[in-house]
Amino acid sequence: MDGITDFDALRRAMAENSEQPEGPARNARAEQLLADAERLGVPLAVIEALGHQLKVYNYSSEKDRMFVPFARLLRMWDERPEDFDAYETHSLHWVFKWMSAGMLDQPHVPLASVEKWLGEMEHRYRLAGHSERAVRGAEFSVAAHIGDLARAERAYAAWLAADRDSMADCHACELHGQGEWQVTRGRDAEALELWRPVLEGEYSCAHEPHTVLASSLAPLLRLGRVDEARAHHLRGFRLVRPMESMRGAYADHVEFCALTGNEARGLELLAERPAYFTDTGHPRSRLDFLAVVTLLMDRLTELGLDGQSVPGPAGRTWTAGELAAHARAETLELAERFDRRNGTSYVGDRARARMAQRPLADRLPLGVRTARTAPAPAPPAPEASGAPDLTALLTEARRRSASLRPHALEAWAAVARAAQDAELEPRDRAEIADHEAMARGPEGIELFDRAAALYAEAGDPGEALAARARGAYVRALTGQVAEALTTVTALYDEILALYADERTGLRQTASVVMSRARILMRGLHEGAVFEGATAEGTAARQGTPETPVADVDARHDAAALTERAVREVLALVDGRGAEDVRLAARGAEARGMLAELAGLRGDGGRAAGLFREAAGAYVDAGLPWFAVEYQVQVAALAHQAGDLAGAERALRDALEHGGPYVEPVGRAQLHLQLAEIVGGRGEVVEAAEQALEAAHWADEAGESGTLGAWARQQLGGFLLRQGRCAEAAEVLESALADLSAETHGDGAVVQALWWLGDCLGELGDHRAAAERRLRAAEFARHWPEQQDHATLAHLAAESLSHAGLPAEAEQAYARAGELWRALGNPQFLVRSLRARAWLALRGEAGAESGRELMAEAVRTCEDARAAVTDPVASEQLTAELGTTHRQFGDLLARSATVEADGAEEADDSVIQGVFEAALVHMDRAAALFGGLGVDGLHSRTGAELAAGWLEADLGRPAEAVARARAVLAAYEGAGGDDETVRERRAEAAQMLELEA
Repeated sequence: MDGITDFDALRRAMAENSEQPEGPARNARAEQLLADAERLGVPLAVIEALGHQLKVYNYSSEKDRMFVPFARLLRMWDERPEDFDAYETHSLHWVFKWMSAGMLDQPHVPLASVEKWLGEMEHRYRLAGHSERAVRGAEFSVAAHIGDLARAERAYAAWLAADRDSMADCHACELHGQGEWQVTRGRDAEALELWRPVLEGEYSCAHEPHTVLASSLAPLLRLGRVDEARAHHLRGFRLVRPMESMRGAYADHVEFCALTGNEARGLELLAERPAYFTDTGHPRSRLDFLAVVTLLMDRLTELGLDGQSVPGPAGRTWTAGELAAHARAETLELAERFDRRNGTSYVGDRARARMAQRPLADRLPLGVRTARTAPAPAPPAPEASGAPDLTALLTEARRRSASLRPHALEAWAAVARAAQDAELEPRDRAEIADHEAMARGPEGIELFDRAAALYAEAGDPGEALAARARGAYVRALTGQVAEALTTVTALYDEILALYADERTGLRQTASVVMSRARILMRGLHEGAVFEGATAEGTAARQGTPETPVADVDARHDAAALTERAVREVLALVDGRGAEDVRLAARGAEARGMLAELAGLRGDGGRAAGLFREAAGAYVDAGLPWFAVEYQVQVAALAHQAGDLAGAERALRDALEHGGPYVEPVGRAQLHLQLAEIVGGRGEVVEAAEQALEAAHWADEAGESGTLGAWARQQLGGFLLRQGRCAEAAEVLESALADLSAETHGDGAVVQALWWLGDCLGELGDHRAAAERRLRAAEFARHWPEQQDHATLAHLAAESLSHAGLPAEAEQAYARAGELWRALGNPQFLVRSLRARAWLALRGEAGAESGRELMAEAVRTCEDARAAVTDPVASEQLTAELGTTHRQFGDLLARSATVEADGAEEADDSVIQGVFEAALVHMDRAAALFGGLGVDGLHSRTGAELAAGWLEADLGRPAEAVARARAVLAAYEGAGGDDETVRERRAEAAQMLELEA
């Protein structure tokens, strides 16, 4: 019998099983425990084991198995009610509600049987003296399920009007049901207002706020409250993920993904729960789940991904299209079974409406890593061969090029496709070749020559020279700067001659002159020395044997030559931008090049000013997307100069002006830089928003594992600083899946683990918090500076202690103590010793070991206090010493009680001696805190009251009362707003009663 030989052992085993994860293993254990209970021959043992079995079945996917144990319990009650104690009597009546819901959720149970059971429940509740509130709530559920809205409204009103008693569901569960009804009736805002106390943590239970968070997702999306919806998804999914019984709530999260452009995350959710496709123990939640599976698969099909492999029922592989058909058929078959039982079409109508929903957001960024579910590439649309269509395409492409609109190259690509078999003029063919060369980059250099020949054939020699100059610049980008400069120099001479003879225009001339300036700038960046560039000025400067003149001067003269070339562009185009926006763009670019030159000379201030001018010129010309590059440069220079406000302004301008034209990776970088600046000044809400955008755009750019991981790490930290621990934990876990010491540095990994440990600790998952903190400490162990290592070891010890792992906690505290000692940090060394003392008292080491550790803490603190001369450090150590004496007194008093409880015959004189020793430490604590003045007042009065209770235990009530009066005197004249003041006064008043 697994060691179960008595009732107490059975109860312990059932309690242990209750703490296990939901699912078949826990259910099977409950069945074994029932068999063990039957062998004990104790009726109450069988009753409790049946109740335990009912509970685990209810909170699992095998809800259909509840009916048999309940029928047996009810028969036992009817035959021998005296075998039930008060708790089991209450539990039996409580489970009536589970049976009502359970029958309703099983379509094979006739509706007449459900109604009959509802009457039986009402009858038994009346006999037991219970309110009809739970009965009317059950009636409402039946009416709402079958679609009898009028009866549901009456039952709903009666439910709310009836008195709450011990059979009523908890406030959280009731509010969930009430809100669901408001959603059903189309009142989303009212539902959310009803759910507010649950969402804000005022009411909770084993399954709340889990289900309220899930149920709120679609209403929030419909109301446009997407930020709240995102937060509820991250927070809520973390709660439902480990709970097998919450398939319906899980379905709400899958639905949320399908409605917000997060189809890939929806697939991840399906992959986590393969059994949800086939578990038949709760048909109603299976219907809900399959309906949203259909919704998700239909969405994928709509995106052209019907052939994509997706998670589905075990035993075969599935494509999205196949699973859509399967899930729809299963959903409608289940709905038909319910409707046939109910005599209405209500369940089927709602299922069909759910499957037919349209997305409520194109893509709602979540912060966690999710691949973009992009539509499959559509085949190219056939280009019409008719002249009007080609003419229209040419007109549009030329409009975009002439006005420097985005996507001009794509427009010319469309022209090229449409013109494959068309007879074109040389000018048309020249422009097509020219733009194809631009699009192809280094691979298109030869096409520039072809374009130049066609321009010449079309009678435009200036544009021919400009095309060849563009080719030369692209050649320079491949590293062939010298060859490119030779080519462009000749072209430069030719274009100036043509321009002087009025045989070409300003635009073509400016294009060649700008290409020359670009090539010179490229050479400057690559350190190339231009032939003839150093001829001027070298005679006026002298070198040294260590630094030859050529090395000193070559770069200077190359920069001077480049600057003259850039200023020549400005001289050509300044004031001419109104004629042609392309000339305005040349001027803006030239100012940007002057800024680069200033930066190369080390003049950051002038560089920033010129970059701002360049960006402003682009904006004034109606080309704000070209300003982004220079605004990013302004931000970097401002950041280097410590001007964070200037950097922020520049980044915001870049985002505003770039709009949708900035590449995704660029947008991610801009948002991430802005997040860091905004977060640095404490604006963590906006910082989180910027980091969220950064993560989103990194994912869009295919940089989830690099830039995206950085963004998620930052986002998690900003969410944690807002106290949004559940969301932060989800995001940080997602970040850690990609963060690596090799790519991001071990500092980033440690920080993410540290933050995640903090989140998990706040969420009460102390074992997991300890694991993350220990992992972080292992990284930090190898760092030269050991402060972080010590802190993490200490935090891990705290988590291990909270997790009920005293041996592991003792080891971690000892490790932390050694590190604190090596670092010369007595305060935290003392704290680690105190923590070890308490662990010793509660564990195998015992009271004596605890006292020794606490005494060591006192000595360590006293020695450190005696050695310091800094008054601030002295005050800190005084407070630490006072706290240590206070805890020493508490530990002594507690140890005496523990030893007395464990002894067969307590020795009063020994206990009295321990209490006297504890009192000495309390007095020392009070004196030390008293020396701190106002800062130590609350600690001093706390020690005085603790000493007073010890006086009382020692049979000295008068001394205890005197201490209480001293505490009251200390707070004389203090207001009542301070909670600690109120607590101290109340405790002192209680102590004064000893006088009577």
